[in-house]
Amino acid sequence: MSEEYVELDVREDLALKKEPFDKIMGTIKDLKDNQAFILHAPFKPLPLHKLLNRKGFTYQAEKIERKHWKVIYRKEVKADDNLR
Repeated sequence: MSEEYVELDVREDLALKKEPFDKIMGTIKDLKDNQAFILHAPFKPLPLHKLLNRKGFTYQAEKIERKHWKVIYRKEVKADDNLR
C-alpha cells in the first residue's frame, strides 16, 4: 500500500492570530492508515511533536525558509499491526 499525504498549512491562520490546534487535531483524527500528515508552520512546532509522539506519531521536520517549516507526521506501525 503506497503512502498518501494530507497537507495543512497553518501559517496564515497564525499570522491572523487564529489558533490552529483544533484544525490540526481534526486532521490527525481523520487520517487513514496509509496517510501521513504534512504540516506547514512558521516555526518548528515542538509542543505538537511531543503531543503527537504520545499518540504514536513520528516526525521529520525541515526548515524550508525563515518562517516556513514543513513537518511530516507518520503513525508508527507496531509489529503486531502488520499481522492484521
